[in-house]
Parts: sequence; C-alpha cells; structure tokens
Amino acid sequence: MTSDWRPSTPALDGDTLREVLGDAFAAVGATPRSELFDELLAHYAEPHRAYHNVLHISEAYSALVERGKRVERWHEIALALWFHDAIYDTHRHDNEERSAEWARDELLAGGAAADVAARVHALVLATKHRDPPEGNDARLLVDADLAILAASPDRFAAYERQIRQEYDWVPEPQFREAREKFLRGMLARRSIFSDAAMRERHEAHARRNIEESLRRLGTVR
Repeated sequence: MTSDWRPSTPALDGDTLREVLGDAFAAVGATPRSELFDELLAHYAEPHRAYHNVLHISEAYSALVERGKRVERWHEIALALWFHDAIYDTHRHDNEERSAEWARDELLAGGAAADVAARVHALVLATKHRDPPEGNDARLLVDADLAILAASPDRFAAYERQIRQEYDWVPEPQFREAREKFLRGMLARRSIFSDAAMRERHEAHARRNIEESLRRLGTVR
C-alpha cells in the first residue's frame, strides 16, 4: 500500500521560489538584499548536496501548502523553510544554528522587527529534530521537513540514496550505525508527525518506509 501524499503544487522553479521569498520579506516589513536570493540558491546548489537542495525546499513547501489554513504566520514559516538548510556541511553539527543566525541577521538588516527575526530564528532551530517542536508553526514546519518519510516507495528510496551520497565520506559501518540511530529515533516517537491530519494520512506509511529501510540496513530486531 502506497502513501497518498503528493505535492499539492508542482515543483517550484527558481522564479517562483524567488517570488515566495520576496513576498515573505515584504509581508514582515523587510527588504532583502538584492544578492540574497542568488546567494541562497548558490548554497542549495552546492555540489555535495544530493537531497538538501531546492527540490527539498519545493517538496517541503508543497507539504506546508497542504496545511496552509493551519499556519498562523505564513510568511515567517516560509522564511524559516527557505533558510533552514541554507548552511549544510555534513562534517559539522551546527548547520541549523548557523542557518538560523543567517536568517535572523538578514531579517534585521532588512528592517524586520526583532520579534519577527526571533521567531524565524526559533523556527529554523526546530528543524534540528532533537526535541519535540513547540508551537503550532514549529510543528507544521517540522512535519513538512519530515514529509519525505511518507513519500512513495520510489521517492523514499531515492531520498535514502541521496542521503548516502551526501555522506559518502563516512565509512559504511559508521554510516549504517548513524542512520539506524536516526530511523529508530523516529520510530520511538509516539508519533512522527505532530499535525493530526498528517498523522492520519501519513504516519502509518512513514513507519512502513522506515521499517523497510531498517530491513535493508540489516538492523531489524
């Protein structure tokens, strides 16, 4: 049985993503630097990124659109989504912190209020997936970031290959150990998704995908 999850909007092209980012800045009363969009795109196009690229932003954005009526501050969550993987170095463990700081700095420099910048900063940090997200928009953003776990079998398999490619410098035994830890951490949660509609539609399929991944890793117990 496959998931019924599909993006509710087509994959976003560069022009559309630029418009989303520009609208979000304008809505929070800020003006982005003229170079910012191209800088972000350059980061998401870095050669070591196989999964954490613009396609991931597009897929997560589509998952957010499905929950659009539940979002409290749409433009802030859009900004957080755009920035949440802006810094991505698989040799480091502070990518979200650095991405959150970049977002906050750009918003403040562009004229956004301090509370707006602080909320976007906190939203980006929520995508570390280490603690249960607090607040409605944080829960929705984290669910969108994790929506790939409930993708179709083919897309999920491609995602797993892409993650391995991003960590191709890690020896296979160590990668398997780290991957198992992440996947088992997801299964150990009371629920993977915080939003009730996401849980109802996608929780079971996400868990099947993860269990199948563990079988492929040879670690099912």
